[in-house]
Amino acid sequence: MHGLKGERTLMRIHVEEQDKFQGIPLYEQIVQLLRRRQCAGATAYRAVEGFEASGHVHRTRTWSTKVDVPVVIECVESDEKIQALLPDLDRMIGGGLVTLERVRVILYRRDAPPGARAPHASMEITGRWRTDE
Repeated sequence: MHGLKGERTLMRIHVEEQDKFQGIPLYEQIVQLLRRRQCAGATAYRAVEGFEASGHVHRTRTWSTKVDVPVVIECVESDEKIQALLPDLDRMIGGGLVTLERVRVILYRRDAPPGARAPHASMEITGRWRTDE
């Protein structure tokens, strides 16, 4: 059985693993904010290597204790909920990047009864994508 389906917003937040907010890793604080705001879910990914607009390369070094790698937090939610989160993210993120994309979603629930999933379920488009930015 489908849960959330239709058109939503994918938010990707790019920060560095060493970034902090109120003494706690920023990516942890962001994930907790998304949880408190009852978002459908969030995932933080630790990168192996990346670079920023300045050209500075961030990478995992085998024999180094310095942690200087990108972390990306992803969350899929309604545009309204994402827009409501942006002021808090503005306050928390000292340096980073937030991207927003329109995505089409089908969420499958683990607890769906057998036979409840249609083999070729159609997409149900809900909401409207904001184009007035």
